[in-house]
Amino acid sequence: MTICLTPGSIGVKANQMETIQDAHNFGYEAVQPFGDELAAMSAGRLEACNGKRQEFRLAWGQSGLTVDFRKDEGLFRKDVAGLPAIAAALQKAGATRVGTWISPNHDALPYLANLKQHAARLREVAKILGDHGQRLGLEYVGPKTLWTAKRYPFLHSMAEMRELLGEIGVSNAGFVLDTWHWHTAGETVADLATLKNNEIVCIDLNDAPAGVALDQQIDSKREIPLATGVIDTAGFLNALQGLGCDAPVRCEPFNAALRAKPREEILSIVADSMRRAFSLIRV
Repeated sequence: MTICLTPGSIGVKANQMETIQDAHNFGYEAVQPFGDELAAMSAGRLEACNGKRQEFRLAWGQSGLTVDFRKDEGLFRKDVAGLPAIAAALQKAGATRVGTWISPNHDALPYLANLKQHAARLREVAKILGDHGQRLGLEYVGPKTLWTAKRYPFLHSMAEMRELLGEIGVSNAGFVLDTWHWHTAGETVADLATLKNNEIVCIDLNDAPAGVALDQQIDSKREIPLATGVIDTAGFLNALQGLGCDAPVRCEPFNAALRAKPREEILSIVADSMRRAFSLIRV
């Protein structure tokens, strides 16, 4: 596993080259590839970015999926049409992982109809990415405060994500695992032990506020790794290490106090918390 810098998830604004430089300056081991930015680059600019990344010995982390599959068919079709060019740019840069999240609720679609729509759309997305050497990671969203927020709850656990992956039915789709969602879904180290390394595309590492009941946790109010000790970070990371996991690991705390700090301080705080978390790996 590698400590990955994904600037937007910690409240830092940066383009691709700036992100590569920031990752080097603050001791990260991997860096998010921005698929849409890479696709818009000239061949020379892309080569320069990738060369700098390789010079700094940084791995690629996960790119965010640029397709909105959650809304109407027209928007989905528009975004899918642009995906091959983005996937080709990621492939040219040597990036192999793309991640996104699944909304745990819907206003209009009950569970089965929502499952079938997700499977059909994400199967199409995964096949395009697979044609360009990429894997698609899907993240379930665990908090009860979210999956009960609309008329119809949708998948919000590892077991339910397995159902979706089975419906999608392609070999290059797998999990985005997040300590936050693992914890709020009430899952354990034993659940992680059911996975295989090739099923894990990317990982998010967060902690949860203390003094808040599990079913009352709010998705937008998280903590950086090891800030409170509410989430069993050591158990989580050691379970994945035991699987031989080689996925990039980013921090995604959605923490207002962190985001209010100067960018260099944010980068340093997050890098330090991630290194301390990795120091707990015993396997």
